[in-house]
Amino acid sequence: MTAHTPSTVEHSPVPGSRRAGEVRRRGDELLSIGAVLTFLRDDFPEVTISKIRFLEAEGLVEPQRTPSGYRKFSSADLDRLAYVLRMQRDHYLPLRVIREHLDAIERGEAPPALPAPDNRPGPLEEADRELVANPGGGVRLGRSELLAAAEAGEAELVEWESYGLVSAGPDGGYDGEALQVARLVAELGRFGLEPRHLRAMKAGAEREVALIDQVVAPLRRHRNPQTRAHAEATARELATLSVRLHAAMVQAGLRSRA
Repeated sequence: MTAHTPSTVEHSPVPGSRRAGEVRRRGDELLSIGAVLTFLRDDFPEVTISKIRFLEAEGLVEPQRTPSGYRKFSSADLDRLAYVLRMQRDHYLPLRVIREHLDAIERGEAPPALPAPDNRPGPLEEADRELVANPGGGVRLGRSELLAAAEAGEAELVEWESYGLVSAGPDGGYDGEALQVARLVAELGRFGLEPRHLRAMKAGAEREVALIDQVVAPLRRHRNPQTRAHAEATARELATLSVRLHAAMVQAGLRSRA
C-alpha cells in the first residue's frame, strides 16, 4: 500500500464504522490508538490494541505519528480498520485479499467480488487446512512463513513461545500442528483472551497427553512395527475422543449457566 497523506485519505470511499462519521462531524480530529479502540469496540468487541498495531505493521493502515512517536488516526484510518475487521469477521478473508480490496477502492475501482457463503474458506485457508491435515508430511514452515500464515506479529509469536503455546522443532521450523495452534491462539486473541489466559488450556492438554501416553506407551515400546503403528493410530483416536469430550463438557457447562 502506498503511503498516503491526510488529504488523500480524507475522502476515502472505504465503508467504515458507524462512529467514523461522528469523528468527521467533529472536524476529522486525529485519534489516539486508545480512542480508536473505543470507537471500534462498538462493532468489534474482540478487537485489541495489539490487533490494531499488527494491522499497521502489515501496512493496512498508516496512522500519522507525532514528533514523540505517538500514533494519530484519522476518520479514514478508522474506516479502513473497520473494513479490515469486518472482512475478517464476516467473510474470513485473509489480509492479502483485504489489501487487494483496499487497493482497488483507493484506485476508484470496485473491489473483487466477495466469495459466496458456501465457498468461504473459513478461519483457515485451504492450503493451511492441507498442512494441518498432514502435519507429518514433511512440510515445514519457517518463522516468517508461520507469522504470515497466522497473521501475527513477531512480538505475538515471542509471547506465545514464552508461554509454551507454540514451539519450533529441533530444526527451527514449525509443523502443521504449530500453525493450527498459532491460528487458534490468534483467533482467541480477537476476543480478548491473551496467552496468559490460555495457560489453563495448555496444562489441561498436557494432562490429557499424559493420560493417553499411559495407554499407548507399552505399545510404542513393542518390537513389532505393526504394533507400534497401531500405537500411533490409537493415540490419534484417543486424542480425537478427548477433544470431543472436552467440547461437549464445555458446551454443557455453558448451557447450565444460561
